[in-house]
Amino acid sequence: MSEREITVTVNGAVRKATVEPRRTLADFLRHDLGLTATHLGCEHGVCGACTVLLDGETVRSCLALAVHADGHEVTTVEGVAPPGEMHPVQAALWESGAFQCGFCTPGFVMAIYGMEQEQRAGLPCPRSRAEIREELSGNICRCSGYQKIIDGAEAVLAGEDR
Repeated sequence: MSEREITVTVNGAVRKATVEPRRTLADFLRHDLGLTATHLGCEHGVCGACTVLLDGETVRSCLALAVHADGHEVTTVEGVAPPGEMHPVQAALWESGAFQCGFCTPGFVMAIYGMEQEQRAGLPCPRSRAEIREELSGNICRCSGYQKIIDGAEAVLAGEDR
């Protein structure tokens, strides 16, 4: 397969690279750009650990191809707040004691961040615990009972950590 040159804006920085057409967005982010907070769990789009935003929409980066991001904007968990600072989503999850091992954390942060960004843009957003739970049902955590994750998401979507 012949390689393709792509230009992707990642966390606000324009990045150029040459990739094989079959390279996943997750592998591109992790291996080519060194953004290793995007985790690979199942590599089938089931667990949500690889969730990123592509032009503001949450996507499973293990299922997306890097070439499909050419000319687009990607936000990873490294890009939600300046280094050494926490975004309100991260702070709300920290305050709620949401995580144990942390493997699923980037995926949950990005899923909730995506909801929060939609809310800020005036788009419909989950409001109730049941709606938040439904929205996050595509993310798997093997350590928790999800209650504290929902608590953190509920707090930030209610504006408590802004």
